[in-house]
Amino acid sequence: MIDGDAKKIFDKYLLEINKELSYVHFELRACRDQYDGHVCYGVVNTVSDDQSKLGTKYSVRQIAFFKGIIEAIAHDEAAQGCISGFDALNIRLENQVPSEASSSQQQVPPAFRNFSMSQKDKTLDELVKDNWLCRTRDGNNIGLGIRSLLDLRSWFRNNDVPSCEVCNEAGVKADLCPNEGCSVRIHKYCLKNLLSQRDDRVCSGCGKPWPLGRVAKEEAVEAAVNDDEEEEETDTQATSLRSKKRKIRRHRDSAENVSSQASLASSSGITRRRVTRSAAHLS
Repeated sequence: MIDGDAKKIFDKYLLEINKELSYVHFELRACRDQYDGHVCYGVVNTVSDDQSKLGTKYSVRQIAFFKGIIEAIAHDEAAQGCISGFDALNIRLENQVPSEASSSQQQVPPAFRNFSMSQKDKTLDELVKDNWLCRTRDGNNIGLGIRSLLDLRSWFRNNDVPSCEVCNEAGVKADLCPNEGCSVRIHKYCLKNLLSQRDDRVCSGCGKPWPLGRVAKEEAVEAAVNDDEEEEETDTQATSLRSKKRKIRRHRDSAENVSSQASLASSSGITRRRVTRSAAHLS
C-alpha cells in the first residue's frame, strides 16, 4: 500500500504518464480486483471506434457470447459477481441480436445459432486465459477478469450497474444492505475499511444496522482458505526438499560406489602386475 510522500510522487508520475498517453487515446488506469481486493494497473483504450474494434482476435459470435456472460454477471441482483459454468455455457447468443431483429428468426445470424457447447467451452478458456473472465477458487463459477473491470468502466455506468456506496465503482461483487427496501451495495474491502473507521456500524442509506457477524464469518472463511493454501504450499516445498535430498544421497552413494570399484580395480591391477613380474623373475 503506497501512502504519504511516496503516494504523492506516484500520483505525480501517473499524471504525467497519462498526459502523454492521452495523445494516442490511451490511459494508465488503476483498478481494484473485486474478488481479492488487490489493486492492478493497466493501459486501456479511451476511444471505442471501428478502428479499435479491429484489434480484437475474437470472432463476432465469441464477442456476443462474452457480452452475454458480462450482462448476466453484472445484472445479478444478488451481486455475487459470478455465474455457474453451466449457466455460462447456456448463454443464448440470439439474445444479443438487437430487439428489432430478434422478432424474425431469419434475421438471426446463422453463426449465432450454430455456436456449439464445445466452441463455447473453448471460448471460455480463452477468455479466462486472457483475463477477460476468471474462475472462482473451486473452478465451478465464472467471474469478471481484471481486464473487464479495467476496460468496461463506462459500460457499467451506461448499463446502470449499481455502484459501490463507498468508492462509486461498479458493485459487481459486493455485499448488499440487509434491508430489502434499500439498494445500497458495498464491496467487501470497502465495507471492511468503512466499518473500521466508524463507531456506528449502520447502513449509510437506510440507517439500519449492518450485520458484522457476516463480515467476520466471511473473513474467517477467507483466512482459513489462505491458511490451507499456505499449508499446501509448505507441504509441496517440504516434499520437493525431501526429493532433492534423496537425489543427492543417491548421487553420493553412486559416486562412492564408483570410487570403491575404481579403487578395487586399481588394487587388482597392481596385484596382477606383481604376480606377473614375480612369475617372470622366477622363470
